[in-house]
Amino acid sequence: MDWQDLTDLTQGQPFTVERVRLTGNGVAIEGQFEPPQLAQLNADDQVFVAAFVRAHGSIKEMERIFGVSYPTIKSRLNRIAGNLAFAEHLDFAEPESGPAAAGADVVDRLQRGELTVQQALDELKRSR
Repeated sequence: MDWQDLTDLTQGQPFTVERVRLTGNGVAIEGQFEPPQLAQLNADDQVFVAAFVRAHGSIKEMERIFGVSYPTIKSRLNRIAGNLAFAEHLDFAEPESGPAAAGADVVDRLQRGELTVQQALDELKRSR
């Protein structure tokens, strides 16, 4: 049985894992463990997230892969993101700064449609 089988069986209901067996040495660990948020998504959403990561977050590539429109991809991403509350509870290190971080921010804003290509290029030139 794999995670997809488990998420199909639980039909979106919360669950805990009570026993884990390490395959390399047969050691079993018992307790109550909450599975990772991504493992709790339904199988279709897990495939969608994996495709998004493989597409390097490119919504245009996702449109091509799934044969749907930009608003459809964005809607699904927003719905999935609404089910992933774990990021709100993580203690992230100080954000990176400097040209690389500024460039990543510009690219993110460009992908979200907040900037035109020319505006992004201008901001990248200024951040050097």
